[in-house]
Amino acid sequence: MSQIPSTQHAIQFVGADEIVHNTNKPVDEVGPHQMLLQVESCGICFSDTKLLHAFDTHPRKSDVVSGIDLDALAEIPSYKPGSQPVVPGHEPVGRIVAAGDQVSRFKVGDRVLVQADWKHLRTAKSNGAFGYNFEGALQEYVVIDERCVVSPSGEEFLIHVTDGPSSAAVGLIEPWATVEGSYAWKERNHLKDGGRLLVVTDGDAAGLDALTAAHAPKETITLAPADAGSAEGEFDDIVYYGSDADVIETLAAHLGTRATMCVVLGGGQIGRKVQLDVGRVHYDFIRFCGTTGDDPADGYAWIPETGELRDGDKIAIIGAAGPMGQMHTMRAVTSGFKDITVAGTDLSDDRLAHLESIVGPVAQERGVPLEIINTGTTELQPGYTHLSCMVPVPALVSQAVDLAADGAILNAFAGIPAGTPGEFDLQGIIERRIFMLGTSGSDVSDMRTVLRKIEEGIIDTHISLDAVTGMAGFRDAIDSVINRTSGGKIMVYPALHDLPLTRLVDMPEKLPHVAAKLNDGVWTKEAEQALLAGE
Repeated sequence: MSQIPSTQHAIQFVGADEIVHNTNKPVDEVGPHQMLLQVESCGICFSDTKLLHAFDTHPRKSDVVSGIDLDALAEIPSYKPGSQPVVPGHEPVGRIVAAGDQVSRFKVGDRVLVQADWKHLRTAKSNGAFGYNFEGALQEYVVIDERCVVSPSGEEFLIHVTDGPSSAAVGLIEPWATVEGSYAWKERNHLKDGGRLLVVTDGDAAGLDALTAAHAPKETITLAPADAGSAEGEFDDIVYYGSDADVIETLAAHLGTRATMCVVLGGGQIGRKVQLDVGRVHYDFIRFCGTTGDDPADGYAWIPETGELRDGDKIAIIGAAGPMGQMHTMRAVTSGFKDITVAGTDLSDDRLAHLESIVGPVAQERGVPLEIINTGTTELQPGYTHLSCMVPVPALVSQAVDLAADGAILNAFAGIPAGTPGEFDLQGIIERRIFMLGTSGSDVSDMRTVLRKIEEGIIDTHISLDAVTGMAGFRDAIDSVINRTSGGKIMVYPALHDLPLTRLVDMPEKLPHVAAKLNDGVWTKEAEQALLAGE
């Protein structure tokens, strides 16, 4: 094993929209509970751009307030909350090259994948995360404290991987896992047990006793619709008997994280489209359901167990030619569900041609009808039973509602910032029982699922890779992500200090020795080895 240097190259965010390529950042010493990870590669994520823009106002850049002995935080050199400069990068794979004498679950030589979302470490409004308030992997070496990556319940946030797959294949697991997680997330189709319930009614509350008997809240507050504006705090469930759009909008502001609003129309009609915070559907997991009848249980009943595909689904992936859309499309055609059809949309013929070149052969092999549609020239027709929106534009999510068939699932996957309203046909959502979900991040189980699919040859995560870069090309790379000019994911190899951003399509001209190892233009382990070996 090579000697660990005293300094290294690192990318640092030092303020809002301020990037530094530090060529002389110290390599931190490990304490008794810590490990030093030598980074093989790290993907760039659109979430990195949100941290860049928000910096110390990002909820995951704030102080950890619970989940660990707070005195221990001072012992962790990579803990950089608030306005302290931080190294981003939360999609890495690396190898442990040093470990303190109190580290018990990992050892020097282990190759690991990092699950970046350390949910047991709470901040005021989110949780601790690798690459946010703890330094990430856009550097050659990073210190990770075992107390951060092993939760009090024993869950590990470092996943052991073999030497078999390339570092790019493993580094791409994290974004693929967020896709997997959006289908695997368990939804709640009843009141939250022990939660806080707000009931808004003019006196009639049919079915409420049975609803609360089956799943009892800890606290129930009842208000008249005219008093909806006086509601205080956040609620886990809001049941509104009525159809006034103004009241619905007022109440929706009081939905807590992972909360559900059930609108009991009782034969009424919502007179206009309703402004709903679609960003909170994605980031805070808020949900909307309802019934045209009188019993709120009927509204909760049609919430699906998960957002998973189903046999016979007619699937539309809006924005399918982008990095995440490619993953959703590939997941759909390899899902194994019977009698499904898949439509992938985008506005660029070139991007759509690339999508078809990588997914088309797999779809044909699997016998899954795949339709590639440029929505700039061809209008989608209603009737889809499962829709996923990759574009962070509320109007497109709203339009997806109009394209949805009865009983459809709508995955608002794109990371629209919380606080961003969109106009939604909530009447139609309730009448047609369209379930709109959104998820953020992934769990360790999702990453293990993707790892298994790689090992079993079900998916090749390499298909998502559009470009590679060393440290010198990071600014161009993140600009490409911000401007959505990349045709897929970008992988950073921190040990390659001077490599500029290089797209795979340009490899024959710029790096012919690497291009010779590609598989029909798709990245391979052999190409990675050639890149790292140099000329």
